[in-house]
Amino acid sequence: MATFPKLKTNAVMQYPATRNVRYQNQALRFLDGTEQRYQDCAGPLHGWEIPLSQLDEGEVAAIEQFFEDNQGAFGNFAFTDPWDGTVYPSCSLETDTLQTAASGEMDGATVLRVVENRG
Repeated sequence: MATFPKLKTNAVMQYPATRNVRYQNQALRFLDGTEQRYQDCAGPLHGWEIPLSQLDEGEVAAIEQFFEDNQGAFGNFAFTDPWDGTVYPSCSLETDTLQTAASGEMDGATVLRVVENRG
């Protein structure tokens, strides 16, 4: 299984970065107007927004290759949460689009959104 690429500093993200926790709840509305709610998964799902800047050409190439290998949001990979070191074995990218920018030499940038999968 693939793992999320690390920067040349051996980090997976730069700051400021954000981490979120969400629950996947569903609601069924009946004809009489009442609702029944249930959780669609056993526990919380984690997500991370990873803004990256001042990347050199090698780091940008590694991120682009990782995106291609995972076919955007289709792929599955392990991600280590930099806040607490927990390894989440089943994660994917949130979108099928990767936008990178180059402002100059050794100044590439992108934003990745990683979500935990269940099921």
